[in-house]
Amino acid sequence: METKSNLYRKEKYYGLLFILPPVLGFIIFGLYPTLYSVYSSFTDMDGLGQMNFIGLDNYKELWSDELFHKSMFNTVFMMIGIPIGLILALLLALGLNRGIWGTTAFRVIYYIPVISSLAAISILWQWAYNGDYGLVNQFLDLFGIEGPNWLADKNTVKPAIMLMAIWKGLGYTMLLYLAAIQSVPKDYYEAADLDGANGWQAFWNITWPMVKPVTFFLVVTNIIGGSQIFTEINIMTSTGGPEFSSASVVFYIWQKAFGNLQMGYASAMSVVLGLFIFIVTLIQFRLDKSNQND
Repeated sequence: METKSNLYRKEKYYGLLFILPPVLGFIIFGLYPTLYSVYSSFTDMDGLGQMNFIGLDNYKELWSDELFHKSMFNTVFMMIGIPIGLILALLLALGLNRGIWGTTAFRVIYYIPVISSLAAISILWQWAYNGDYGLVNQFLDLFGIEGPNWLADKNTVKPAIMLMAIWKGLGYTMLLYLAAIQSVPKDYYEAADLDGANGWQAFWNITWPMVKPVTFFLVVTNIIGGSQIFTEINIMTSTGGPEFSSASVVFYIWQKAFGNLQMGYASAMSVVLGLFIFIVTLIQFRLDKSNQND
């Protein structure tokens, strides 16, 4: 019994050693910076001088900061692209699942933007959106349409960035949907066909319920990712767009922290953004749980 007890003790010891690196990594690079950021949000930290505790002053200032409100609105507005991207990706996955010629080539083509550098893609689209010689306006000119200067117009800059973000993530979403669709047992469709179900009925009663878990995962991760959009905006509209119309919350946080050295104020915005992401994600989990119970 003693030998067996020693064996269990050794297994437990080695098990703790295996999980120690990721736990330490989380504490050092995740938990500690988060707690430090929360504390910094109650100070006048500028990254250079001494930090002074100022209580809720940063949060009070946020309440009346019009640029913060505008950046929050811009961030939420650009999330309209999430359902559009999901619908387009699902349609593409359904099309590629039909076994058409060149399916493998199409998968590669759609996935290339996913693995490409976001900075390089942003520069490419910035050139394409140019009002004078951009490819987008050249294409519209073929149909006699005079396109605007997309990134310099407050009415078109957000839709332009949304379109680029949809295009960038389309391949990843499509492949996940395609994998989910191909995992549906063929027997389900054969039984539906015998019962006289048409294509729409088969999709709504078989395909859609089977891809719901993937949809839930994509919605949650896209909302989290969309809340942190930064690189595209920083490269394509380096000043936050005309009248700050394309600035996201993370862009404004970066501007305040590293442009104005108001790191305490930026930390307060980070805390608010983190709470927003947490609440939205929690709502998504609750909705998903209630749908499963129904």
